[in-house]
Amino acid sequence: MCGIVGYVGKRPARELLLAGLGKLEYRGYDSAGISVIAGDRIDAVRAVGNLSALHAKFDEAAAAAAAGGSVAVATAEEDLARASEMATTGIGHTRWATHGRVSEQNAHPHFDSADRVHVVVNGIVENYVTLKEGLTDGGSVFTSETDAEVIAHLIAHFYEGDLAAAVRAAYAQLEGHYAFVAMCLDEPEVLVGARKECPLIVGRGEGEQFVASAVPAFLSETRRVQYVENGRS
Repeated sequence: MCGIVGYVGKRPARELLLAGLGKLEYRGYDSAGISVIAGDRIDAVRAVGNLSALHAKFDEAAAAAAAGGSVAVATAEEDLARASEMATTGIGHTRWATHGRVSEQNAHPHFDSADRVHVVVNGIVENYVTLKEGLTDGGSVFTSETDAEVIAHLIAHFYEGDLAAAVRAAYAQLEGHYAFVAMCLDEPEVLVGARKECPLIVGRGEGEQFVASAVPAFLSETRRVQYVENGRS
C-alpha cells in the first residue's frame, strides 16, 4: 500500500518528509517523491526505486547548483536549491503501482497543468477515465498514466482562492476508495486532506501539523493524533 506524509509549519519540510517516508517503507513501494513550496514555485522531485534513489536526486540537484555553468546561472540555481531546502510546506509519497507503469512520470506527487496544485494519493479513483475526458476537453494536460493525477486537475478546476472548498468540490466528483493530501502555491501555509475508506491521520504539533497515511510517519515528532473520519476532509 502506498504511503503519504505531509508537513506544514516553521521547520524545513524536506528532511521531515524524507524521514516520514522512511518510516513508511514497510508498506512496500516502487517509487517515491516529494513536493515543497519553494518561494514562488513548487519544487518536485520524484525517483524510481527506494528512498536512496530519491536522496540521490537531491544530491545531484545540489551538485548541479554548485557547479553552474556561469556565475549568473549558478546563483539562480543555488537560490532555488536554498528555497527548496528551507521550504516549510510539503507533501511526500511512496507509490506501489496500480494504474500506469513504474516510472518517474507516474510517481507522486502529481500536479495540474499550471503546476500550482500538487497532490499525493493512495487508493483508486474508479471514475477517472470519465473525469479525465471532461478535464482534457476543458484544456487540462495530463503528464502521467495514473488515475491519481485526475485529482490534481479536478482541484485546480474548482479552485477559486479556497483550497479546502476546491477539495470538497473535487471530492464530490470522485468515485472509489482513496485518501489524498493537496497543496496549492496560492495558499503556501495550507494542506488539505480527504479520505474515503483509506486511512488518513493528522499529527498536531506546536505551530506545525503533520498528515500521513499511518502514525509512524510522524510519531517521532508528535504524539497528538487526530483521525480523519471516513468521508471527511
